[in-house]
Amino acid sequence: MSELVLMKCEHDERRLFVLDEDEIEAHLQMLWGWSIVDDKLTKEFSFPDFVSGLVFANKIAKIAEQENHHPKICLEWGKVEISLYTHSVEGITKNDFILAAKIDELIQNKS
Repeated sequence: MSELVLMKCEHDERRLFVLDEDEIEAHLQMLWGWSIVDDKLTKEFSFPDFVSGLVFANKIAKIAEQENHHPKICLEWGKVEISLYTHSVEGITKNDFILAAKIDELIQNKS
């Protein structure tokens, strides 16, 4: 389990900072399968059907509400694509990696 999953997203925008390339690379090492696409932290998850993906998306929504940090969720038959980016600072922050780790935890724990 990544140490990121134990953290909480920062809500004070004055304490949010865009990560530089080295920081992003270091944080990517704490996750599996995530990448930077179009300046956003992204990952695609596969499912055997539409409903399984929808259930997963709803679990992500619950975590996003708890963390007050909301991803872009694209749901299609057999896949869910997640895109993370902190709009208030126009870049990728630690919050994006924290939420990514919590999303991965859903799959690992099948909760």
